[in-house]
Amino acid sequence: MKTEEIKHLLHRYFEGETTVQEERELETYFISGEVADELKQYKGFFSGISELSGSVNDDTIESDILNYISRNEPAQKSKRVWLWQAVSGIAASVILVVGGFLFFQQQEQQYADTFEDPAVAYAYAEQTLHYMSAKYNQGLAALSNFDKLQTAAEPLQEGVKPINEYLQMIGQIEATENSN
Repeated sequence: MKTEEIKHLLHRYFEGETTVQEERELETYFISGEVADELKQYKGFFSGISELSGSVNDDTIESDILNYISRNEPAQKSKRVWLWQAVSGIAASVILVVGGFLFFQQQEQQYADTFEDPAVAYAYAEQTLHYMSAKYNQGLAALSNFDKLQTAAEPLQEGVKPINEYLQMIGQIEATENSN
């Protein structure tokens, strides 16, 4: 078989879409000594499956496994599972009851209006929004001065640059004199 065909069969095998005949072809390919280098990682897997399929009696394997599990399963584990199921069921019931109670209690509340006349409520809301707008605009006006200050300071930064370089040079000279 070509490597591409084997890759395709492997993909179908791991997706669970192969027939028994195709699975046997894969086993035969990987048991043979002529396995491509890029597929050698699957050789141990298929040789193990081939060994297992030859040594297992398929008629009794299911009952043997179930008997083994029932003999070796600790009794405490089943008690813990039962206790966990009971506690989670009770907790879920309590949550449902409390949630239903709170939902119906909230539905019964009637909200009272603050204003009896809608025109008065509208005027009050409009007055509050005008106040907030004025405060917001006042804050933005103060920030516009910051941009002007930053633009004005740019030439100063360039003028101070030579002085800073001179001070750094003096600091380096003093550091070398102090280390000697």
